[in-house]
Amino acid sequence: MMEPRFMKEVIFYLLIIGAGTGGELCVSRAMKVVGEVKDFRPAALLGVASRALRVPWMWLGLSLMGTAFFALLAVLSIENVSLVVPVTALSYAGGALGGRFFLGEQVTRRRWTGVLLVCVGVALVIMGRR
Repeated sequence: MMEPRFMKEVIFYLLIIGAGTGGELCVSRAMKVVGEVKDFRPAALLGVASRALRVPWMWLGLSLMGTAFFALLAVLSIENVSLVVPVTALSYAGGALGGRFFLGEQVTRRRWTGVLLVCVGVALVIMGRR
């Protein structure tokens, strides 16, 4: 049987990775609707922000990212940062999968290889935990 603390950490990690990556994907989808930022003057940036805030994907993305942030705070209160940061790197895998299947992006073989290396690195960090 798993310890309650371990289960709590797993839930927090899933929230950090899932909600954080989901939030980034939603914000990316919203910005594809808004369009490329070409003018970086303050008034133009305010216009882009105003348009972005009218896209529902932006609100969903910001909510998910907020959830991930508070889950990160919670897990940092009970675990070492030297474990937390590497484990959250699994979001790279989620980002590549989400980019491919949610946003329809092309993900190269080289990028998938990099994602695999990140996952192997995370596995090594977790195995060395105890």
